[in-house]
Amino acid sequence: MQVTVDSRSGFCFGVVYAIGVAERELQSGTPMWCLGDIVHNELEVGRLRQAGLKTISHDDLAALHDCKVLIRAHGEPPETYRTAFTNNIELIDASCPIVLHLQQTIRQGYLEMKEKNGQVVIYGKAGHAEVTGLAGQTDGTAVIIGHSGDLAKVDYSRPVRLYSQTTMSVEGFREVAALIQAGMEAGSPGSPVDFDWHDSICRQVSNRTRHLRDFAGRFDVVIFVSGLKSSNGMILYSVVKEANPRAYLVSGPGDLKGEWFENAGSAGICGATSTPVWLMEEIGKSIREKIN
Repeated sequence: MQVTVDSRSGFCFGVVYAIGVAERELQSGTPMWCLGDIVHNELEVGRLRQAGLKTISHDDLAALHDCKVLIRAHGEPPETYRTAFTNNIELIDASCPIVLHLQQTIRQGYLEMKEKNGQVVIYGKAGHAEVTGLAGQTDGTAVIIGHSGDLAKVDYSRPVRLYSQTTMSVEGFREVAALIQAGMEAGSPGSPVDFDWHDSICRQVSNRTRHLRDFAGRFDVVIFVSGLKSSNGMILYSVVKEANPRAYLVSGPGDLKGEWFENAGSAGICGATSTPVWLMEEIGKSIREKIN
């Protein structure tokens, strides 16, 4: 069987940067903590744990003093920085530059909306680490919209500034923007509405959609590798599954099933922006050894 690992899958720039920062810091031998999983991939988290990186929660952070804590690519709300200052914690900030820029943009939008009695709306997954950091720029007042069914939360009679979590679907964002525009116009027929939207979706992520759709169509079977907690992974897997019904989601080699490869002459392996290349290659090796 021909087995091909997608050369364009794997970590995005933000994850590569955060992991690189962690690895350099760990070389000093000084204990270091990471606020949340550094990446939404259990096996990569385990690899770095073996190197000495300890994952903690925000509750744990409040109890720490005089130590080093890594901020991962997803970014953090202002409260995290205040806690670190109070507890004399040295923050190693590995926030993705794209996320940091978006935080600053949302903060500016929030201050504008505060003056106008308006609303900041964020298209994203409630509870996701990045969204928590973005909402923190609005002092927790942002309206979080995960899909069009959440739009009842928006007050169409007030000004709106719309932003997006960087890893969301471009198509979904545009649908939400169009529905908000239509809702505001319906509430003020014949009058201009105060609505502005900012497409803050990372193109390094969104541009993979078309590529993965094409990649999936080239093989009899496709194995999509992702941690189950990866929001981006679930979005991209749905794209791959739509393009090829014989696409299967795995977190590691142990999830592979022999019956998936029956009567198949080729298999493609791809993954999310939180999936390490070494893991995809390990799965490819496992398929070659067990199926061929």
